[in-house]
Amino acid sequence: MVIASMMILGQFLFRRETVPYQQLQRSTEYKHASLERVGERPASQFVGLGEDRITLTGTLLPIFTGGRLSLDLIRAMAKTGKAWPLIEGSLRMYGWYVIESINETSSVFMSTGHANKIEFTLALKRVDKPDPNRMGKQSLADTLNGYLDNASDYLQDAL
Repeated sequence: MVIASMMILGQFLFRRETVPYQQLQRSTEYKHASLERVGERPASQFVGLGEDRITLTGTLLPIFTGGRLSLDLIRAMAKTGKAWPLIEGSLRMYGWYVIESINETSSVFMSTGHANKIEFTLALKRVDKPDPNRMGKQSLADTLNGYLDNASDYLQDAL
């Protein structure tokens, strides 16, 4: 059985049931050095690639989509500091990315404190293919275990 996904980061599937993003923004920089010249425009020389960033934004409606647990799984991946392959559902390989930041805004709360609406922004930065020791190889089960460990730490701190 094939599981259709919008995108895959490592082993995390971006789907309607997890984190369906509504916007993907990509910014790629190219570096050029300038050399001042008398009476002429500066000379320009291409010196290499700059930053390549992808920002995913969207709104989660936990009744229909994923919620905080899905975002917390991505946070557990980010906490490893490892690079993950980013592959679009069309099988386009973007390259290796690290998770730079995750922002969320919750609103429309139920009486239990659960949010009915969660807006998020996920910032990714492309890196060179990592050394095998720095690659994100852990399974989704390992990521989930890391999340559960973090949740128990959070509960201990709250008590």
